[in-house]
Amino acid sequence: MEKDMQEVMRKAEVLIEALPYIQRFNRKIIVVKYGGSAMSNEELQKNVIKDVTLLKLVGFKPIIVHGGGKEISRWVGKVGKEPRFVNGLRVTDEETMEIAEMVLNRVNKSLVTMVQELGVKAAGVCGKDGGLLKVEKKYSDGQDIGYVGDIKEVDAKILYDLLENDFLPIVAPIGLDDHFDTYNINADDAACAIAKAVGADKLVFLTDIEGLYRDINDKSTFISRLTASDAERLIESGIIGGGMLPKLNNCTSAIQNGVSRVHILDGRVPHCLLLEIFTKEGIGTAIIADDDNLALGVRRDQFCAEH
Repeated sequence: MEKDMQEVMRKAEVLIEALPYIQRFNRKIIVVKYGGSAMSNEELQKNVIKDVTLLKLVGFKPIIVHGGGKEISRWVGKVGKEPRFVNGLRVTDEETMEIAEMVLNRVNKSLVTMVQELGVKAAGVCGKDGGLLKVEKKYSDGQDIGYVGDIKEVDAKILYDLLENDFLPIVAPIGLDDHFDTYNINADDAACAIAKAVGADKLVFLTDIEGLYRDINDKSTFISRLTASDAERLIESGIIGGGMLPKLNNCTSAIQNGVSRVHILDGRVPHCLLLEIFTKEGIGTAIIADDDNLALGVRRDQFCAEH
């Protein structure tokens, strides 16, 4: 009986710890970029959707921007083509674009179904709907990589309308150029552009790593909190490389354009979203504005001392 009571009290303490975060972000917009391994594992997928749905039910205004790269590569292989990438961007010819659009729309409606099974209204859209994402052709170091779009404008009205009518928007990263040609968009880029356009208070990247490290091979160098200026110094130092570099650039860009906080989380950890947002310690890396009033404490002092 005593053990049961201790468990009940522990749960109550968790709820009380979450209260100030629920109060602070009530009615605030949070953009969640969802992709990677968490998307290919059915149980993790359900956990992510449960987390986002809970955020909606406690007063947040979440928007999901999803990828689908692994599934696109699988279908490209099914038609006998070899997936090709240049600097991390998928080379997208006309046939690959057709496959990408098919896969992303299929993923989109699957996520809509999962949200609605939990009793929350969801609406799946892509960047073509309502002129949400307008793009121009993206080049990679001067190379033509096909139908890959660089977002030049976000018309957020469709998202505002959905949020105001109590829907949870779920966005597939596909857009149109001025000639109404269809383009595939990097999901990180789409999430960042949407977060800036809607004035999101939070932007969350669910990834396949725990967060940021000063040295990826040394787990003791994990960085739990840093400012946008700290992040820029990391980028300039050359410490951050590979696929994390464009993601960190997106993070600093979002902060500089009004997003209050950006989180990099390991989407393979069940309920990572709730643990990061509703607990004092968090489990990922949070990037904040330089003038954020919430103190970073000793961890930020240590970061600055080491740089």
